[in-house]
Amino acid sequence: MSVTEEQSLYKSREPIFPKRVSGRFRNLKWAIMIVTLGIYYLVPWIRWDRGPSLPDQAVLIDLAGRRFYFFWIEIWPHEFYFVAGLLIMAGLGLFLFTSALGRVWCGYACPQTVWTDLFTLVERRIEGDRNAQLRLHRQPMNLRKARLRLTKWTIWLLIGLGTGGAWVFYFADAPTLLRDLVTGQAHPVAYTTMAILTLTTFVFGGFAREQICIYACPWPRIQAAMMDEDTLTVGYRSWRGEPRGKGKLRRQPKKKALSLEIAAEEAATGRAAPAYPSTPMPFALPRAATPAKDQPPGDCIDCMACVNVCPMGIDIRNGQQMECITCALCIDACDEVMSKIGKPRGLIDYMALTDETAERAGTPPKPVWKHVLRPRTLLYTALWAGVGLGLLFALFVRPDIDMTVAPVRNPTFVTLSDGAIRNTYEVRLRNKHGSAQPFLLSVVGDTALRLEVEGATGANVVVPADSTQLHKVYVIAPAASGPATRDRTDIRLWVEDTESGERSFEDTVFNGKEQ
Repeated sequence: MSVTEEQSLYKSREPIFPKRVSGRFRNLKWAIMIVTLGIYYLVPWIRWDRGPSLPDQAVLIDLAGRRFYFFWIEIWPHEFYFVAGLLIMAGLGLFLFTSALGRVWCGYACPQTVWTDLFTLVERRIEGDRNAQLRLHRQPMNLRKARLRLTKWTIWLLIGLGTGGAWVFYFADAPTLLRDLVTGQAHPVAYTTMAILTLTTFVFGGFAREQICIYACPWPRIQAAMMDEDTLTVGYRSWRGEPRGKGKLRRQPKKKALSLEIAAEEAATGRAAPAYPSTPMPFALPRAATPAKDQPPGDCIDCMACVNVCPMGIDIRNGQQMECITCALCIDACDEVMSKIGKPRGLIDYMALTDETAERAGTPPKPVWKHVLRPRTLLYTALWAGVGLGLLFALFVRPDIDMTVAPVRNPTFVTLSDGAIRNTYEVRLRNKHGSAQPFLLSVVGDTALRLEVEGATGANVVVPADSTQLHKVYVIAPAASGPATRDRTDIRLWVEDTESGERSFEDTVFNGKEQ
């Protein structure tokens, strides 16, 4: 009786060691990485003077004080619509860039990509380029390998620690929190947050890498809804590159068309090179069939340079694939090879599906601006700009003083000894100024009404800087007056900053004793 071996439904991950490449897109990625990491690590240390009673950190999420400070802008809890608007703008911006340029966010500015690039740079500096890393990976553990791995992991952990530390600095005064962290006086939440972010950065950037993009991130699976045949994305000009021929940089491929470096590595070690994942999308171009003997070869010499530099480990010549993050490193690698063999650059390039038909027919493709400026991208731009203009308008017209009024309904009214009717309100005054301000409260709706503030002389109060203050306010209607004898009278409570003259109001009702 034969025994069937149980097979796993999951394939174990083969590590990817992308080869170093230079070119315009690699330089652009370096520049974006420096800028984004610089912003992330340095912004908490920028100071911004808001006055003696307010924090001087330029960007601060003050959870205890329920404030969000961004340079001269201060967001209060009741103004959360600003945060919601920014999130909507971020989503629309992602839709816009994906519609115009594919997964350009994933390839250049996504935190997973940025930190993975940084970790890969560290790995390459310590272990060497792709060939050296492959040799080290296949070697049994020895003293040298252990030393290199421990050195690499230590630097990765320090980067992760800096990442977690920079994050918590956004939620407290950075210099003060740094001192408390070093002296062991910080809140346990700070240490816990740093530990979690250190661990996740270490694992995601050092080990998971492309697995996060393929399996954890939902964006690759929904990006197709944002793209169409005019979207510019990284593609391979198969009509120019196929059939693949021999060139100065190419030798006969071994087995699975591995690169010369991998082929040599296999010959030396007798072990197979790691396989690369590839999940073509429905519109992926099929690999060209074996050419006839009399058919002239194309420009592609099958050197595998585009595969060796890919951080996702895919072959872009198989068509657009879910794993592709549009980082364009394959463009740099291919352009370098084309220059060395005397062929035109652009065999792999940013292009749209509509360009294929035109180029196959020998006509020039559409200009880039026609791909970018089309109804879908213009609609996204209009929506994005509309939300942004709405937020700017709301930001500049919002008052520096504000009030909320809550009538006390237990009891609805009180009859005083002289027959007057009194209603009680809880009024919360909000002072957004950087200094204490004198406020004057008043009531309109009927000339017979008068207003008093509990614990204050008349209707004058002083509200501290950048804070709210709750007051109990009484509105009194004399006996036999209109509001005292009516069941309901609409009134308006006003608050005025007596220094600046700024005013705010809120409508409410006065309840009387209906005759």
